[in-house]
Amino acid sequence: RAGATAELAADLAWVERQGEALVGQSDACPNARAVALFACRSAGLREVLPLRAPVDDFFVVGAGPHLRRLAALIEAAPLALIVFVDGVSARLIPLMADGAGEPVTLEGEVHGRHRQGGWQLLAQSRYQRHIQEQRGHHFDAFAAVLTELVDELGIDRIVLPGSPRAVAVFRSHLDRRIGRMVAGAIAGAAHEPVDVLVERAVELLARRKAADEVAEVQEAVVEAAKGGAARGGVEATLDAASRGAVRRLYLLKTFHEAGRRCFACGAIQPGGSGDCRVCGGDTEALELGEALVERVVATGGSVDMVEEPWLGRVEGVAALLRYPL
Repeated sequence: RAGATAELAADLAWVERQGEALVGQSDACPNARAVALFACRSAGLREVLPLRAPVDDFFVVGAGPHLRRLAALIEAAPLALIVFVDGVSARLIPLMADGAGEPVTLEGEVHGRHRQGGWQLLAQSRYQRHIQEQRGHHFDAFAAVLTELVDELGIDRIVLPGSPRAVAVFRSHLDRRIGRMVAGAIAGAAHEPVDVLVERAVELLARRKAADEVAEVQEAVVEAAKGGAARGGVEATLDAASRGAVRRLYLLKTFHEAGRRCFACGAIQPGGSGDCRVCGGDTEALELGEALVERVVATGGSVDMVEEPWLGRVEGVAALLRYPL
């Protein structure tokens, strides 16, 4: 209506078609609770990203991809393994950002040929090797397999369904590093469907995430006050982000501040207008929260959108750093 370019019109038409297909379930994403769509014809970008974490509806048209909510969603859905184990077998269910992956069952005695490939074949072959090395000791063999899979797949969290006794025995066989990744235990039985175990695991991970979030934000605010490897407040966090020093950014979900970026030197500063305070060059207006997220993600940091009231003490933004500044 405002005289959009042909490229933008094509992008919007693609988004509309994909949205209608998703609503009509003609292109269903069975494990997803949300979907992110990105379109930019000039960049050859057409992305449909299923997500297992829910999100409020939002729609953005801008000069660059809107990363703020997607970055927060990824943090809310860590790569996890649901690990059911009893005295004779184990079942692994990978939980990725877009939902549960194909499960695999590991048993001491394997008959016939396995037609599975990918990570399932990897898990089974590793388990068979460790069973032989551990002389049939199931828990020791599976603990060794789990350690290797965690490292190779980049797993962040582990959830243990099963009887309290089996879970306790298995945890005693895990080394300390892997044990720290265990988010907790849930009820579970060998006959239960994967979807049931996944639902319980997702609820547990959400509770653990909320509890960890409070402790992490408080740590960041206290560490910033002491002048350690953290920063609190808009100016200090912007400075750390500009140096590529932010390991983890915390933003209030309601954070929305006017900012500007210098065309010449790229510096990001508070205030929606005015010359660059660094080089005196011209600036463009932007939303400060989105700009911070973009800068932190570009330098390898992570982002967490929170409701923790401690952030109100530091203007709604804080960061844990890779090193003291």
